Formats: sequence, structure tokens, C-alpha cells
Amino acid sequence: MNKTIRHAAAFCLLLVLALLVRVTWVQAYEGKALANDKNNRRNVVAQYAQPLGNIIVAGSPVTGSKKTEGSDLAYKRTYTDGKLYAAVTGFRSQVYGATQLEGIYGKILDGTDDRLRTPSDLLTGRTPRPGNVVTTIDPAVQRAAYQALGDSKGAAVAIDPKSGRILGMVSTPSYDPSTISGQADGAAWQRLNGQEEEDKAMTNRAMRQPLPPGSTFKLVVASAALENGLYGSVDVPTSSPDPYTLPGTRTVLHNENRSAPCENASLRTALKYSCNNVFAKLAVDLGQDKVRAMAERFGFNTDELDVPVRAYESVYPTGLDKAQTALTGIGQFDVTATPLQMAMVSAALANGGELAAPHLVSEVTGAGGDVLEKHGDGAGTKRIVSERTAEQLRSAMVTVVEDGTGTNARVPGAEVGGKTGTAQHGVANSKTPYAWFTSYAKDSSTGKEVAVAVLVEDSGAARSEVSGNGLAAPVAQKMMEAALDR
Repeated sequence: MNKTIRHAAAFCLLLVLALLVRVTWVQAYEGKALANDKNNRRNVVAQYAQPLGNIIVAGSPVTGSKKTEGSDLAYKRTYTDGKLYAAVTGFRSQVYGATQLEGIYGKILDGTDDRLRTPSDLLTGRTPRPGNVVTTIDPAVQRAAYQALGDSKGAAVAIDPKSGRILGMVSTPSYDPSTISGQADGAAWQRLNGQEEEDKAMTNRAMRQPLPPGSTFKLVVASAALENGLYGSVDVPTSSPDPYTLPGTRTVLHNENRSAPCENASLRTALKYSCNNVFAKLAVDLGQDKVRAMAERFGFNTDELDVPVRAYESVYPTGLDKAQTALTGIGQFDVTATPLQMAMVSAALANGGELAAPHLVSEVTGAGGDVLEKHGDGAGTKRIVSERTAEQLRSAMVTVVEDGTGTNARVPGAEVGGKTGTAQHGVANSKTPYAWFTSYAKDSSTGKEVAVAVLVEDSGAARSEVSGNGLAAPVAQKMMEAALDR
């Protein structure tokens, strides 16, 4: 073989080797990347090739699957009582993706999660049967909240204080996820997303729209006062002038009820009548750092609250002067909270000062019922305040409901404690205020208990009729009744 032929043969061999390397690279690496690409239509086809797994409430699915016609996607998602459970499930759309539990557990629900694969599936290459997501929701509590909120714009959350189970989560106005689950639902999608920003039904107000909590935040300030030894009990008179002038200003802070006995009132009386002067001065006496530290113990200022859906951060601000600190003492200035956060405050106080991590899912299972994930009740429980502080504040909260600003929350035969709130809205309080109520209820005969927070952003009521007791407390009362099975 002459030299020219040898060189040509070597060159051809190199080309073959290069081709083999390239083919191997494409198949082994780029092929996998292409297969997993979100724009790969085959993946979407595979996700909807069989009926989806379900989201379960009290043993029954609140989701389903429907055979499609004239599409390469064989099935689409359906919802039972879609509007009732939208704040829990989120949506799953063939076009617009998925949110909340539908999104977080998407691979479980469409069968593509590797944990679902059996040895037989691995051998045959068959797609596993989808799994299910079991929620902690109590359908009676959920329905009570949804019906009680009615046409109002608002949200409500109920938590079992001992276990952290979220028993109810409602956001209104709501929407039916079934209307946007298919490929031809563009008009419905545009309608939902074309609403005014403040009216968007797809916003989960229960955990993703922090707003000023108003006087419900006074429970946090009272906790800080007791924990820091500012006052020995809720029945010790405070040194609180009425009205109170914000430090360094000429701005006078009045109470809503100017005839209420708020001058030098005890914490019990101040909570009973929702005395602004007492809590504004308490915040200044404590200082912003101590108030913030207590707020953060309850869960404020964290952007990692996953239930497993991630809640938006509830905020206690920094860099305040004394006047601003005073306003935070009544849940104003730049303090914001979600209903989930305020339910956590009541839950911790109801549970002897310990907060069980709130969770919306109890377990994730395979199609055959085998448990893939389990979220234990009471997991992640941490002490927020002492047992004595919690006991003192529960006693004061009971006074609020029995003989104070929260009488509409009474549940016959049960211990009920709560705190009302009416938060300013708009520049110089120019818009309709927000109505809040946070509470707990216990039934000593059954051992059942629940913590609830309700926010009514807008009920259509006249401004003069807006109050935590008038609008939010009745919703909480219905939820507590349902949770206690009354």
C-alpha cells in the first residue's frame, strides 16, 4: 500500500471515529436534553396520554380526567366543585401550565415521577400509573368558608393548632379551573387575566396577597410586651395616655371608640376595646427591634414558608423612626400579612405558645396506595412564646369575643378567643378599609380545636359598616362551627 492510500485510509478512519463520537454525544447527552425540553411536544403528549392522578379531599377526588376529541392530547383535567377548591388545587392546563398543588406534584399526577416506576415498568419501558396527592382539607370547613365569604372579595384560612393541618383555604372571587384546562380555552384565559389587577380571581388571597393586618397585629405586640417583661400580666395597667401623640410629631392617634376606657388600660382591656393608644405606645416602649423579633418568631419576614405551595412573605419593616414604630404597633405603616400568617399567630397561642408547621398535604401516594411522601402532623413544631404568655393572651382573646369587639364569633358551648382588625386602605385611608378577624376555638368535650383568620377586602358594604366584627368574624364563626362539628 503506497503512502497516499495509507494517509487516505487514516483520514477516513478519523472521520468515522469522529462521527461515532458525535453520534454517541447526541444520543447520550443532547438526546436526553432534547427529550426533556419543555418545548418537546412528545413530552406533553406523554403527560396527557392517560387519565391523570387526583388531588384528594377527605378520601374523595376533587379532580378528574376527561377524554378529549380531535387532539393528540388524549385526556384533560377536570375539577369537581372547581371554584370551591381552586385555592387548594390551583389549575392544570394543556396550554398554560400548572400552579399550586397541580404544579408542585405535576410529575406525580401525570405518572412521570421516577418514584412511581416499578421493576416491570423499567423492563418494559411502560409509563407508570399516576399517583395521588392527599390533602389535609376538611370539606365542611372549606364549604363553610366559601359560602360565608359569598360575593365578598377576601380570603380565609383554618389550621389545626396541634397538627398544623390546613383544614380550609378559600379565596374569593374564585374561578373554575376546568374552564382553562383544555387547548381551546383561550377566551376563558383572557377573561380571567383581563380582570382589574385587584379583582383577579386567580390570585390566591389566602397566602399570596399580603395586606395591612390592622389591629389583629396587636396580638404580636402584646406577645412581645409579655415576653420581654414590659408587663407581668394582661391585667396590669399600662402607662398609656389617651389620645396618644406619635413621638416627634403633632399627629394625635385616636381610638375608634373614643368613649372606650383606653387610658392606662391593661392589655386585656386594650385588646377588648382595640385601644390604638396602648399598642402604639407599647411598640415604641419595646422598640422596633423587639417587635420585629417577635413578628419574625411568628413567621414574618421569611420568604420560605412552603405548605408546600410557597406563601408570599408577610413583612415587618426595618429602618423605622419612633412615629413609624408606633404605627406598626397597630398593624399599619408598612406591616403586611397574609391570612395564613395571621392564622399562624392564633394557632401558636392556641397551642400553648408552640407553632406546628402548617401543611396542606398529608401524603403523596402511588396508584396502588403506597406512600411516597408523608408529611407528619406536628412536624417542625417550635416554641414561639412561653406557655404562660399564650395562656394570658388566650384569656384576653376570650374576653374580646365574650364581651368586646368580637362577639359575632361566639360558638355556643366552645371556648372562642379572637381579635378584630380594621386596616386602613389607600392614601389617607381614602379607600374602603380591610376587615380582619383572627381567632381560635376549642371544644373541651371532644378535644377538637381550630385557628382561623379571615380577611374581607371588599364586601360592597358602606364604609361606615366595615369592621372586623361585622364582616370577618361571622365568616370565622361559621368555619369554627364546622371544624368543631357543631
